[in-house]
Amino acid sequence: MVVREDESPWTAKELKAVRAEIEADIEQLRSELQVAEAELSDLLRDSGDGAGDDQADAGAKTYDREQEIALADNAREMLRQSEHALERLDDGTYGVCESCGNPVGKLRLQAFPRATLCMTCKKNQERR
Repeated sequence: MVVREDESPWTAKELKAVRAEIEADIEQLRSELQVAEAELSDLLRDSGDGAGDDQADAGAKTYDREQEIALADNAREMLRQSEHALERLDDGTYGVCESCGNPVGKLRLQAFPRATLCMTCKKNQERR
């Protein structure tokens, strides 16, 4: 695993801790996604045609559906990022910036294990 020049190399214990955290995140995200999809399914099934609803009821139902869709989409994206982090751990590219090829930074990865960009590239991405 690559590290920045001012960082110590990854130890087996640190890598094991990062892997365990990512795997726990994946398990939690799968569970959250399952719940969000079930709730969304219930909202869609119960929405009916809206006959008899006043505008406030219809608006509340639409808001609830949009919230559940957003939660499910967010969980799906975080799950994808976590699975990608595990793939990178397995293939030896974990810790390498996907944009410039420089080290992402050990401390950054310990704080945010799904990071795929170094701080410089992340800042540039956020400016766009």
